[in-house]
Amino acid sequence: MVKYGLDYTRCRWILPLLLGIGVIFGIIALAGRGWLESQTLPYVQQASLWESCRRSEQGGDWNCESLMGYAWGRAAAATYLVGFILLVICFALAIIAFAIDTLRFNFIRGIGGLLFVAAVFSIMGLVIYPVKFSSEMEMTGINMFSWAYGFGWTTAIMEICLGFFFCCLPNYEDQILGNVKPTYFYSSP
Repeated sequence: MVKYGLDYTRCRWILPLLLGIGVIFGIIALAGRGWLESQTLPYVQQASLWESCRRSEQGGDWNCESLMGYAWGRAAAATYLVGFILLVICFALAIIAFAIDTLRFNFIRGIGGLLFVAAVFSIMGLVIYPVKFSSEMEMTGINMFSWAYGFGWTTAIMEICLGFFFCCLPNYEDQILGNVKPTYFYSSP
C-alpha cells in the first residue's frame, strides 16, 4: 500500500473496508445468542449479552431472564455498546477521510486514537461479562463462551490493530504522496 500510495485505487479503501468488517463482527456479537452455551448434553444453558436462557434437562421451552436487571449486566452491555458506537463513528470518519482527494493525515491519526478508545471500552465489556456471569449466575453442567463472544473479541482485536495502522500511516506521508525521490542502486563508474 505504501509503495503505490493511497491514490492507488485498489489500496485506498483497504482500511475502511477492514473497519466495515469490524462493524459487521460487532453487530454479530451484539445480536448473537452464543455468548455462553452448554458444551455437553443436555444443552440447558444459553446466554447473550442481553439475557440468559435456561431449560430443564428433559427439554421443553427456554426460560429467559434479562441480564439488564443486574448492574454488571448493564455495565457490560453499556461498555461494549459504547465501543461499538465509537467503531461505527470511526468507520464513517474513515469513509470521509479516504473519499477526500487530499488526505488529512492528522485526521487519520485521530481516527486511530478513537479506535484505541473504542478498543478499551469493548475490552472492558468483554472482561466484565464472563467474570461476573460465572460468579453470579447459576450454571449447570459444562459451559463455554461461544461464537458470539468470539466475534466480540475479534472486533476488539481489529480495533487495536486498525488503530495502529491509522496512527502509523501519517509517518509515511511523503511516500504515500510521492514526495520522495526514488533511490537507485546503480552508480556510474
